Amino acid sequence: MEFEEFKKIFYKELKQNNIIIDESLYETFYYYMKEIIKWNEKINVTSITDEKMFIVKHFVDSLTINDIVKDKAKLIDIGTGAGFPGIPLKFVNPKCNVTLIDSVNKKLNVIRDITEKQKITNLEIIHSRAEDLARNIFYREKYDVATTRAVSKLSTIAEYMLPFVKIGGIAVCMKGPNYEEELIESKNAIKILGGEIEKIETVNINDEIERNNIIIRKVNKTPLNYPRNNGKPLKEPIT
Repeated sequence: MEFEEFKKIFYKELKQNNIIIDESLYETFYYYMKEIIKWNEKINVTSITDEKMFIVKHFVDSLTINDIVKDKAKLIDIGTGAGFPGIPLKFVNPKCNVTLIDSVNKKLNVIRDITEKQKITNLEIIHSRAEDLARNIFYREKYDVATTRAVSKLSTIAEYMLPFVKIGGIAVCMKGPNYEEELIESKNAIKILGGEIEKIETVNINDEIERNNIIIRKVNKTPLNYPRNNGKPLKEPIT
């Protein structure tokens, strides 16, 4: 896909989803997409290699939460994978300090290579498990926003996210359809971890992809015994 075609498709998809970005950023997004797909021939960075689907499922989907996180000073993207939603949010909010973490270092090395070439500043990329980094005093309860597009249950995700968020900040959990049961099951866990569910924003991307963005407000400090280690948030979610 040449740049002009990319620009036309990206503009159309953004407009259909009521998302506005500076037109000067299109080249930044285009370069990132091309480089990720190129790297994907060597390393499995993403399962989405069709360029139109890449635009919709990575770029547009990530930007559905831009109005929620916009202008926040510090953001951490947990389990970032190929950099989503953290990288698109960083592109459109250049003054935001963004931290990307993932347990798969080869993917992070790809992001490092691309963003260094793009000269992206105020971006920290860390190879770590969330339950380990959240116990570090330099990262614990230091962020205005935590984001994730994880597939784990909400009670598990909340245990990974909320320890990073300062009181008054938010955790934004991007979920697909059929999240209601998870929401009910996670209410006690969220309360124990110092959060409360503020709202849920449902977005239908192109009337095909349902995205439910669950916003959790941090109202109390997270007890020091959370997050638990040894994979317990996944194996034994708080009930």
